[in-house]
Amino acid sequence: MLNDYLQQATSLAGQARWYALQNTVELNNLIPPTVSYQSGGHTLIIGPTSLIERSAQQLSSMNSLTLLSIDGEAGNSPSLYYADAVEISGYLGAFQVQVNNDGQQGNLAHAAISQDHFDIVLDLSLSGVMNEEVPVPGYFPVGRGETKLAETLETIPTLMGTFDKPKYFRLDTDLCAHSSRGVKGCERCVDACPAGALSSEGSPQTGHHIQINPYLCQGIGTCATACPTEAIHYALPNPTDTQKFIERLLKHYFQAQGEKPVVLFCSERHEKYNLMALRALPDNVIPVFLEELPSVGMDTWFAALVNGATQVLFAASRHMPETILRVLNQEVALAQALLESLGIAKETIDILYLESLRESAPTLYDLDFGLRLGELSGNKRQRLYQALDAFVELLPQPPETLPLTHSAPFGRIECATQDCTLCMSCVAVCPTRALHHSGDIPSLHFIEQDCVQCGLCISACPEKALTATPRINWDAKERQSALVLHQEEPARCLRCQKAFAPQSMISMLQDKLRGHSHFSDQTAINRIAMCEDCRVIDIFESMAENPEQQLNY
Repeated sequence: MLNDYLQQATSLAGQARWYALQNTVELNNLIPPTVSYQSGGHTLIIGPTSLIERSAQQLSSMNSLTLLSIDGEAGNSPSLYYADAVEISGYLGAFQVQVNNDGQQGNLAHAAISQDHFDIVLDLSLSGVMNEEVPVPGYFPVGRGETKLAETLETIPTLMGTFDKPKYFRLDTDLCAHSSRGVKGCERCVDACPAGALSSEGSPQTGHHIQINPYLCQGIGTCATACPTEAIHYALPNPTDTQKFIERLLKHYFQAQGEKPVVLFCSERHEKYNLMALRALPDNVIPVFLEELPSVGMDTWFAALVNGATQVLFAASRHMPETILRVLNQEVALAQALLESLGIAKETIDILYLESLRESAPTLYDLDFGLRLGELSGNKRQRLYQALDAFVELLPQPPETLPLTHSAPFGRIECATQDCTLCMSCVAVCPTRALHHSGDIPSLHFIEQDCVQCGLCISACPEKALTATPRINWDAKERQSALVLHQEEPARCLRCQKAFAPQSMISMLQDKLRGHSHFSDQTAINRIAMCEDCRVIDIFESMAENPEQQLNY
């Protein structure tokens, strides 16, 4: 239906759009990794007694039906149970249901069907027992309006057997800024997940790590959008391939003599609404279909603009889950702040709510920036900066540095040099090497372009000498250069004269330890000012000269 509409366009822009869509091949992984659900059809129905009994009559084909009343009203079903409180966790084929009656807690599946779990849950309670914004597979919160009862009663009987689902995301722990050496930092992906599939596991002793539950993950994409390092990203399709598809799509549009294209990101699951939107928009609007709207980030949005798009829009609905709307609005607001700093109308990247199309046609912008960069290269962050720097080059001089909100993944780290001991704890936890040490002189170097403002360095600093300043520095040369935050003269070993530590640290240790029983003589104090090799040599030489000194060690 949608393809028929796009193919029938007779305008030059419409024909160029169809040519571009037909001649741009999207690169996908043909065999994605999957997880499997096993469902035996054991179904639990929760809600008011009269309603769950009526619903059960239409699910007679299920292997078992257990009814759980929440209003305490008597019923006629032999499989009717009651509970003061209910807790549900799990997913299709593996729902754990704990009920509480008069302070006694138990597994309902054990009591009702002699199984460890239920396979499917139909929840007719008004607020729903499970609170994930995006319901897990096999859980149908009809009572809170997530799905229609008639459609759900048709769907449930089909959920018996084995079902495969893609593992939507991949996690590269080497790039993750969540934790290092027992210190916790970035949690943007956890905060952005509306399905409860992401969590922070571990402890300061064992270390923290991000855990993705593939059975709960619904492929929404907000985690990938929020991740500043590309540690978590779509497995199907690869985000770089999606960006290349858009860059080639625009190239083909221009080859067919199209002008001033507008990229409209659409959810491929909502064909009817996408068709409605395109009918209300001019033919230079090119739809790009995604698994979910938040599955691509700012690097892709700006890649479209520097390859000829005059505007980037999102075909969204105000009825989308709250977390998805929050993340999408937050990312768009950040992109708009960057645009305004560059002197470009912020609506060049915007959300098009489909509900508003019933009231009026949207305002489209037709600014042709004259940029045709082609395919951008590098990681997510490098591609974004390539696009931003291309806009800066159009200006007579770079804009002033733009302050950002505390949640932005761009900015600098500042060091209170009077407090810093150059212990390098911050360097040890930095996931991007934005903070690093270079050369023989004790020093702390910082590259602003690589900093994702994860906060690991601030948490790791024992002297609390570091602070973060979210901002965008438009001066590419300054942003990419290694800035010396703090530097000191090195302490040189008393024996071999090798530089081995900051002089201030050695002086501090000597001052603190002088007078301690193990450092009562000058020889022991002097050893603090030796490198590790010479310290060992000095100890053994001293013991060889006076064997009784071994009693002191």
